[in-house]
Amino acid sequence: MAKASLPNARDSRDQDQFLTILSRDEATARFEAALFPRQLTTEPRRLADALGCALARDVLAPIDVPPFDRANVDGFAVRSVDLASATETTLVRLMLNDEVIACGVAPVRPVLSGTATSIATGGPVPRGADAVVMVEHTQPSGTRAIEVRRAASPGQFVSYAGSDIARGEALLHAGTIIGSREIGMLAACGIAEMPVVRRPRVAVISTGDELVQPGEPLRPAEIYDTNGAIVAAAIRENGGDAIFVGAVPDDEEQLEAAMRKALETSDMLVLSGGTSKGAGDVSHHIISRLGKPGLIAHGVALKPGKPLCLAVCNHKPVVILPGFPTSAMFTFHDMIVPVLRRMAGLPPRSDAKVTAKVPVRIASELGRTEFVMVSLVEGEAGLIAYPSGKGSGAITSFAQADGFLRIDALADQMPAGTATEVTLFTPHVRVPDLVIIGSHCTGLDLVTTSLAHAGMTVRSIAVGSLGGLAAAKRSECDLAPIHLFDEKTESYNTPFLGAGLELVPGWRRMQGIVFRRDDRRFDGLSAQEAVRTAVADPACIMVNRNQGAGTRILIDRLLGEARPDGYWNQPRSHNAVAAAVAQHRADWGMTIAPVADAYHLGFIPLAEEHYDFALVVARKDRLAVQAFLAGLASQEARAALEKAGFGPA
Repeated sequence: MAKASLPNARDSRDQDQFLTILSRDEATARFEAALFPRQLTTEPRRLADALGCALARDVLAPIDVPPFDRANVDGFAVRSVDLASATETTLVRLMLNDEVIACGVAPVRPVLSGTATSIATGGPVPRGADAVVMVEHTQPSGTRAIEVRRAASPGQFVSYAGSDIARGEALLHAGTIIGSREIGMLAACGIAEMPVVRRPRVAVISTGDELVQPGEPLRPAEIYDTNGAIVAAAIRENGGDAIFVGAVPDDEEQLEAAMRKALETSDMLVLSGGTSKGAGDVSHHIISRLGKPGLIAHGVALKPGKPLCLAVCNHKPVVILPGFPTSAMFTFHDMIVPVLRRMAGLPPRSDAKVTAKVPVRIASELGRTEFVMVSLVEGEAGLIAYPSGKGSGAITSFAQADGFLRIDALADQMPAGTATEVTLFTPHVRVPDLVIIGSHCTGLDLVTTSLAHAGMTVRSIAVGSLGGLAAAKRSECDLAPIHLFDEKTESYNTPFLGAGLELVPGWRRMQGIVFRRDDRRFDGLSAQEAVRTAVADPACIMVNRNQGAGTRILIDRLLGEARPDGYWNQPRSHNAVAAAVAQHRADWGMTIAPVADAYHLGFIPLAEEHYDFALVVARKDRLAVQAFLAGLASQEARAALEKAGFGPA
């Protein structure tokens, strides 16, 4: 009888990697309970270096501000009783004392009855004077006298000592964040140094054999380390001093040595990419050897961010973020920033929220609270929140989104039309000047560049031609780029327009079949022959386009009922199709000629399509729309489009 095989150590690690999935709230509560309360570390900081720091103790004013009674205007220091009878018709004559009080000049002569002393704004008020008259309300009377035509009340145009800040009063309280205004107050009191909460030193380590630092050349299957730079910047934005250690390969011995060294010299350790092979299996085992209490949470019911690992080793927080950039940044901002800011003595972030309507159904996963990045546009009845749809590996999702919405763990979707709360990444809504929703094309940047240079913000959301038309009909965008062929009329785009939409001719672009230039299967074939040849060869894998794209409609017309291997691989852009073929993940697909040329691929022309714009007529007179139309018609844009391989409309 054969013996049952026993699981090896690697199998055990795979099984216990996410042994207990905690809710977001439970993971946060456990993490903070293991870290706080804790004594904040303080240090003296020079005034010039204190910007953004939190005061560690109350600061009392050591002097009065101003330190003496001072003049608020240029004029003459006087005794108000001498001018009680002064009017425009009854002038009062005063003799001038033989001194002029400028800023920084201490007066030596008192102002006696019937006299006045010339004084500049900010000058100390001399003994005997209790008011200042403006020079505009006087006129010379001989060489040593003036005539005053307005009465003065006691204290007129005088700031008394301590009227701004009184000696001994609490100037700033502990916990105050030092900004430019606070620095001005401290400087006014002559305070050159103050106690602040020391910025936490946070070590940052990226993990992965595939990582290359920016500036170095990429080899096959390598990627640039984006998380290291992003996480370090986010740490600095939230009160920490980031220490980027570098990228460490997926090797347990090297990783443990790097983690130990980093913890010795820092207050917090943040790793990213801890779920790849090797590092993902051993990182939490390393943590168990770094100090008590060790692992707090490994696996959170959160999307994006399930692989998040939270630990505390000898009172120091250790965090392992997911490797995908959007997952890493969202979990960092949502769960780590509150801890970091608390360690830095900073107040919690006060995130602004708005209500917006989702235009499309958003699917979700039961059992996990999901946070969806969205871009906001202005609709007829308020804000519209478009999901980014790029996935947790997209670098631009976090940078281009305006905020995020939350789907509860007990829901499997958010229906189209739902009004929901959106938490903003910035204090205010950044509604763009121009909104373009529809088909993707690299030529768009050539037209919108002039708008960006003019200070206008442009948002382009790629949802395909049909999705763009739907958005335009709902007045959720200004323009919808489309390239839809109508078989009945054998014409592009115009038959698909509805009421309130107007066609703006764009440019022509050649669609065709792409393949690697060394693939002899496509030599000398037409587009139709190439597709028939590819379909007949089981080893020839295609890459498709997303539903709703005009390119997808062309592909389906060529394929008919055929569904070759790769049909359900449906990227959302021409570049993604070309990349799949160039990298041998597919053998053929359909894209446009300029993209095929950029990826050095073979190209078989199929049809010159019309890439046009469905303009929402009600928005036509908007400044940004007019600027776009002018840019589209400009010689500069036309020349740039032609150079990129696009033809005139």
